Amino acid sequence: MGCTAADLVAAIHAAATTIAEHRVELIQLDRAIGDGDHGENLDRGFKAVLAAFEQSTPDSPSAVLKAVATTLISKVGGAAGPLYGTAFLRASAAVKDKAELGPAEVVEALTAALGGVVARGKAEPGDKTMVDALDPAVKAAAAGDSVAQALALAADAAEEGANGTVPLVARKGRASYLGERSAGHLDPGARSTALLLRTFAEVAAR
Repeated sequence: MGCTAADLVAAIHAAATTIAEHRVELIQLDRAIGDGDHGENLDRGFKAVLAAFEQSTPDSPSAVLKAVATTLISKVGGAAGPLYGTAFLRASAAVKDKAELGPAEVVEALTAALGGVVARGKAEPGDKTMVDALDPAVKAAAAGDSVAQALALAADAAEEGANGTVPLVARKGRASYLGERSAGHLDPGARSTALLLRTFAEVAAR
């Protein structure tokens, strides 16, 4: 079964709830190696997305993703807004003119999202960023035979990748200023990426 615009809107609603529930955790993770605003910024951004959906509901998967992108870029400060905004914008472009997304389109969207994050943040795997969660997620999703399976595989890989950031020394972003002291901490961007993908997987499995 494919993923429609309505399914995506439901997934974004669930994502907003997840981010709100983990807001404090993300703030604390970011406070350890960043400026402490990751959870607050993302929570505010997703609340703004839901408010935008109340004004008008996008009628295609691409339009849903684009609405998320533009809202996050305009409402979220720090690194999260531009990075997540670019990810959703590239994903939107990748599935343009599709009324429904199958597993192949989900992989295309995730691949495009990763490309956007890499282009915007100039990070690569091992730099201790959200790329460490998103890159393995994209690779794992390709083995999925359904939208739900593709997202479940992506979520599993993202969680493993995020946990793998703990021993890494940050090479990008504010955390890189800490040098060796950044080791021993979970990257907040990788954590939020894993949380979002797990939420999307759970919604797709319903």
